[in-house]
Amino acid sequence: QVQLVESGGGLVQAGGSLRLTCSASGSINSVLFMGWYRQTPGKERDLVALMSTTTTAANYGDSVKGRFTISRDNTNLYLQMNKLRPEDTAVYYCYAVDEERTAYWGQGTQVTVSS
Repeated sequence: QVQLVESGGGLVQAGGSLRLTCSASGSINSVLFMGWYRQTPGKERDLVALMSTTTTAANYGDSVKGRFTISRDNTNLYLQMNKLRPEDTAVYYCYAVDEERTAYWGQGTQVTVSS
């Protein structure tokens, strides 16, 4: 089992920056991939960024490439968000997949970008 807790969301003006943190606990040594997804009301959860825990290779959603950066240390996953736009407003979820392909989600953190 893996537990994920997000923090760092909030209200920011367009063009500003925020850094999200996902604190992971439990069987974190079994995690193969970690990442961030986001969701707005009435829409599906979309990929923001995903990275391997073994190679640190990362993939980004097209709308955030060049603005967001995913990184991690032993127990935390981060999402540095720069040049934020109103369309980045969403609930951001931390995500992890372990060796048994079991998926885990955090409770989400709200990011609101004002114009």
